[in-house]
Amino acid sequence: MGLYGDQFKDKVAIVTGAGGGIGQAYAEALAREGAAVVVADINTEGAQKVADGITGEGGNALAVRVDVSDPESAKDMSAQTLSQFGGIDYLVNNAAIFGGMKLDFLVTVDPEYYRKFMSVNLDGALWCTRAVYRKMAKRGGGAIVNQSSTAAWLYANFYGLAKVGINGLTQQLSRELGGQNIRINAIAPGPIDTEANRTTTPQEMVADIVKNIPLSRMGQPDDLVGMCLFLLSDQAKWITGQIFNVDGGQIIRS
Repeated sequence: MGLYGDQFKDKVAIVTGAGGGIGQAYAEALAREGAAVVVADINTEGAQKVADGITGEGGNALAVRVDVSDPESAKDMSAQTLSQFGGIDYLVNNAAIFGGMKLDFLVTVDPEYYRKFMSVNLDGALWCTRAVYRKMAKRGGGAIVNQSSTAAWLYANFYGLAKVGINGLTQQLSRELGGQNIRINAIAPGPIDTEANRTTTPQEMVADIVKNIPLSRMGQPDDLVGMCLFLLSDQAKWITGQIFNVDGGQIIRS
């Protein structure tokens, strides 16, 4: 029995961008708590590997390909989940372009790249939410967690802008979904030690960031899992429309 007893037993969770990194940690944690998990990713090989790992440990998982920037692909993900597991209770909107992203300025970034970037990193959370919320309502409600970032309160060009958008989307959707007993919140991680971060962020920049974190280290994917499970659980049943920093104290905000 997990930390939350059998709260997650017989529940169905979709985690996007779960083929590695933070999304993988979320998916594996939900499976350990007893949820059936849809491991959704545009990287089908990564998604299948994570799903196989979960089932190998006795959990229940299905790998599904999704391009979150495409509303039809998001709907297909929802339909496959319904077909396999019979319902949807939780959605974690974790998918984003980060690993290998271009480092550029808002004033110079190529418009096509900018549009693609925002279509995944901001619009994707909306398309996935739209694809599942009616199914959640049919089950009596549900919970959604969006992946924000402390980049929303720092300079981080179009990446930071997308995360500001995620925060606003979270707040706005909380008003539209609350009447159907669907809660939506966001986690804003500080710098997390993932393969994507190691290959995208110059290491001297990372070293400078860590110097200014009160807890004096990079975060690990597992550092975010507790907040994700809490926000999906019944312990958070009166919390919606909020953004929670999990960042080692990196940001102080009012």
